[in-house]
Amino acid sequence: MPDIRLLMTADAAGGIWTYALGMKQALSARGVSTILAILGDRPSELALRAARAIGGVEIELADLPLDWTATSASEMAHAGEEIARLARRVDADLVQLNAPAFAASASFPVPMIGALHSCVATWWEAVHGNVPLPQDLEWRAKLTRAGLTRVDVAIAPSQALARQAQRLYALARAPIVIHNGRSAPDEAGPRRRDIPVVTAGRLWDEGKNIAALDSAAEHLPFKICAAGPLQGPNGAALRLHNLDWRGVLDPLALRNVMARAAVFVSPALYEPFGLAVLEAAQAGCALVLSDIPTFRELWDGAALFVGPSHAHAIADALRQVTADAALRTRLAAAAEHRASQYTIDRSADALATLMRSLVIEPKRRAS
Repeated sequence: MPDIRLLMTADAAGGIWTYALGMKQALSARGVSTILAILGDRPSELALRAARAIGGVEIELADLPLDWTATSASEMAHAGEEIARLARRVDADLVQLNAPAFAASASFPVPMIGALHSCVATWWEAVHGNVPLPQDLEWRAKLTRAGLTRVDVAIAPSQALARQAQRLYALARAPIVIHNGRSAPDEAGPRRRDIPVVTAGRLWDEGKNIAALDSAAEHLPFKICAAGPLQGPNGAALRLHNLDWRGVLDPLALRNVMARAAVFVSPALYEPFGLAVLEAAQAGCALVLSDIPTFRELWDGAALFVGPSHAHAIADALRQVTADAALRTRLAAAAEHRASQYTIDRSADALATLMRSLVIEPKRRAS
């Protein structure tokens, strides 16, 4: 298979970092070499060492804003042109923008994939309902729509997000769905489940609804362990009163915590996919999830669902699962089985096939 030289944007502020590193490693076995253009704040030295430990990884630390931290449309336009310039400099065959807004006005020299992992318009609707977008988000949403209409192919990690984006942005076609995936952890033998409940992710993000979980924890006879940042690069912050915060854990430490947890809970109002949920399911946790379209699509029949708006309902669901060993065992087994469908190999196969259709096949037809 001919090699494809891919330039992929990434950032260290959330799940896209995990996605980019996992996909880079999987794509390399499929004839795709990836250059990561890292936007936003510089990753920690630990994160950079982990990235460079992946064989053949190339990293470009682009001093450019994220789409949701940029201060103006002109700043975004400049960032898009800089990414396009980088694509020329590294002789890329293809660009994957993990924020399609960068394609709104820039002139890219090669085909573009716009990966919609999340966006301000879909996030706002999930968190705030039909309230109009504030001005600071409205211009960002316009750039995202423009980018989605200019990329060669748009992709999304769930049908729920793809349909919501098509509706909100009035797209002629919904993005192609390529589910995210993770490699299952190595078997570690019998697990001692000495942590009753755990949650993890960008705790500061209002869409994760961790404030409701913090309120629910007040009514429970056990501690809920929480892992992840309490402050975001956009200035958002969360103060916890009842959760047992373990800090920001590296991937290995988080896997170890999940392997010790009986239940994983996510009361999210907005979740385009949920890599933390997948990792918890792979670790053998029973899942208690908010009843939102994404979680129903991915985990129906393999989780206990609860309305995310009421702290008492969340507490009741957690009390039920932790007290019922048979229910907990059944849910954990169902979640682990479902998780086997969301592998990094399956995701990489679909993405590599799409990339070949954009790059290799046109070259063959032209030759």
